[in-house]
This record gives sequence, C-alpha cells and structure tokens, in this order.
Amino acid sequence: MDRGGRVTGAKAVLVLDDGTVFTGTTFGAVGQTLGEAVFSTGMSGYQETLTDPSYHGQIVVATAPQIGNTGWNGEDGESRGDKIWVAGYAVRDPSPRASNWRATGTLDDELIRQGIVGIAGIDTRALVRHLRTAGSMKAGVFSGDALAEVDELLARVRSQPSMLGADLAGEVSTDVTYIVEPDGAQRFTVAALDLGIKTNTPRNFAQRGIRTYVLPSNSGFDELAALKPDGVFLSNGPGDPATADHVVEVTRAVLEAGIPLFGICFGNQLLGRALGRSTYKMTFGHRGINVPVIDHATGRVAITAQNHGFALEGEAGEEFDTPFGRAVVSHTCANDGVVEGIKLVDGRAFSVQYHPESAAGPHDAEYLFDQFVDLMAGDK
Repeated sequence: MDRGGRVTGAKAVLVLDDGTVFTGTTFGAVGQTLGEAVFSTGMSGYQETLTDPSYHGQIVVATAPQIGNTGWNGEDGESRGDKIWVAGYAVRDPSPRASNWRATGTLDDELIRQGIVGIAGIDTRALVRHLRTAGSMKAGVFSGDALAEVDELLARVRSQPSMLGADLAGEVSTDVTYIVEPDGAQRFTVAALDLGIKTNTPRNFAQRGIRTYVLPSNSGFDELAALKPDGVFLSNGPGDPATADHVVEVTRAVLEAGIPLFGICFGNQLLGRALGRSTYKMTFGHRGINVPVIDHATGRVAITAQNHGFALEGEAGEEFDTPFGRAVVSHTCANDGVVEGIKLVDGRAFSVQYHPESAAGPHDAEYLFDQFVDLMAGDK
C-alpha cells in the first residue's frame, strides 16, 4: 500500500460508450468517474490542463507517454484555488517521483487530495487512435469498489448526459464579481464574463494596465454597463455553445452599444452565434498546445494552445452580413480548416478559438491582448 492506504498497482478499467475496454492500474483517487473521453496532445503543461475549467466534464487522455515528472506546484494552476476540473485522467506511464525545484508534491498525491479518479498503464496511443477514428465519446474510469462486470459498467457510462446539449459554463463560473487590479497605473477597465476563465487571462490584462472585473456568467448587460467598461471580454469555458442563449443575448447588447469586445475559445463561439452563425460538435476536437492557425489577414501561422470540442460553421475568408455590420472568418486551423477566429470588419469586435493567455502553451498569440488594448485606446 502507499501512504494514502491505497493498494498500489490495483486494477482500474476505462470503459468507452462503444464497449471498448482498457485495463490498467489506479492513478489518483480510487472509485468511479464519468465524462467525455478526449485527448490532449500537449507534451508539457499537464497542471495547466488539469486545472483549466474548459475541461469540466471530460476524462482527459494524455498523448505524452510519461506524465508527472515535474510534480505539482502552487504557481501553475489555471483555476481559482488550483481546483482540478477534469472528470478523470488517463496516462501511460506516471512518473514515480517529482523532480522540479518548484514542486510542492506529486501529481498522484494531488489527484488523490482532490478526489480525481484516474487510470495508468494503458496503451494511450491505441486509445487516442480509437478516439480519432470513432470520435470523443462517453466514458468512465472505475476502480476499487466501483468495479463490476463490463455490462454494468457500460450501462453506467451510457446513462450519463451527453456533452452535446450540456450547459456547463454556470458550473465553473464565479458566484460573485471580483476584481483583478492592474500592475501599475490603470489605463482601461474590462468587464470579463467568466464562462470558465483561466487565471492567466486577467494576469495578462493586469500587465497591460487593465483593471478587470470578472463577472458571473449569468450577469446581465446592465450589470456590465454599470461598470462603464472600456471593453468586454468573453472567456473560454466548457459545454455546448448552443445552450448559452443568455450570454449570446448579452453579447448582442454589447455589440449594439458599440463597446469593444474580445472573445476566446467558448467566447469565439458565442460571438459567432451573436453574429448569426451556427455551431456544431467536432469529431474529436482540438486539445493541446501545438495547433497551427492561419491568420488570413497576414498569412502568418501561429502555434496555439486549444481546448474545444465545438466549432463555428464557416470557411476561410468568408464574409457575411450581420445586424452589426459585415463580418469575416479571420482565422482557420491549418490542419483541418476549422474556423479559428471571427471579427467585425470595422474591428469593433473580434475573437479567436484558441487560448492566447498561453498557459500552458506557446506565446505566439499573446499579441491579441495588445490588439484589444489598441482597440480600446482607439475607441477612447
């Protein structure tokens, strides 16, 4: 047994909705967890991945073979309180020890402390190939007293709600408005709707002299407008954008008022909906820190951090009419042509499907925060 009283090397199984079963050993907490099985292609940054609220309701499969070698620390979490949001974690080869000067503990210990059920020792390469072919799907990880015959486990997996139609932003959003003050003198005020915001986003605003009011996802336009913001930000977040009608209406009110707007990830999908576009569920989504995106205004490619299973309908460079003026599909994925950005032609509102706060991930897209600052400065 380990020091937590857990039987090391004990059996755990991952069961997919189509009846596929992977057998491994326990990793993290022992018990049962249900969620959508997805994979993340990041070679590093597992702490940022696990604490990203966008992963709420998902069992994340790591494509990198060894996970946990840098342990867990008190600096890299991307949620308030360093809460782990994934439903479960599946890895090939968990590191037996943490080796990093910032580590305050091991990944395994943190998963146990937060009650996150995981599985190790499975062929994650085979699992990822299966999910790429069959698509992300309902799944469950079971160990200890939760183990049972496969038919029973499969019934539990299939009984859970689907990610299609899931309204999850309210479950990860803050309950009360809070303020992140700027570093140094204040230049602007931004009202950020928390749909699952990562902590590095208001930190990026603070570095640029912005006071950020982070508001609950159910806030109305009047609450945003009362802050007299120079700009409005729509954050990343989990779930099906087709369920977020309230935020779409708030977004339309922001556009009608002419307030500069910037959205990322879930926020990109909601700006798209506000402009009249529809969304759809992708086969297996984009998750990782190595996704190439083409900016069609410049032809430049940025390597980006992403986490989304839904996307906007549209094609590269497509222009279309909206109640707020002409809009254009500004960015697409170099791998598959999926819409990665949308904007009003007059520049008043823009959004991208990826994570420019770069936690974890490359810094190619950080300039978008400066673009938002320039937009607000021009408006003033």
